Amino acid sequence: MSDLNCATERTARVGFPLLHVGQAQKEVTINEAFALADALAQPRVNGIADTPPASPAEGECWIIAAGPSGAWTGRAASLAIFQAGTWIFGSAFEGLTVFDAGAGVRRIYRDGAWQTVPLPSNATGGAVVDQQARDQIATLCAALRMAGVL
Repeated sequence: MSDLNCATERTARVGFPLLHVGQAQKEVTINEAFALADALAQPRVNGIADTPPASPAEGECWIIAAGPSGAWTGRAASLAIFQAGTWIFGSAFEGLTVFDAGAGVRRIYRDGAWQTVPLPSNATGGAVVDQQARDQIATLCAALRMAGVL
């Protein structure tokens, strides 16, 4: 960030808008920052899409897919949040985790892409129970690493 007093500047990680000295209509900038904070605190998305829904509900949030169009053009991988009748955008950053309500899974932004956080499956049957237990522990550890816990 070069100048924290410039209206065009945003925070480095999440992209909150910053106020500048003598700025008129500060409430616009502050309200946008509050809307982004609201959407990014325990984020829940409706799913992943390239195109904005025709009639989004207030507060609806989407992960923008790789080929965005319409109001989402040029915003691939970002979060689109519908607030006050318009789309605002949150930048994805390494480690950002969201709950995808449409798919019923957790997603994490890692290595420049949204990935599904793997969940361990339950062991069933088999003659070699110890090997199955070790396989399940390995799966659980992989999921915890993917989620950034380990």
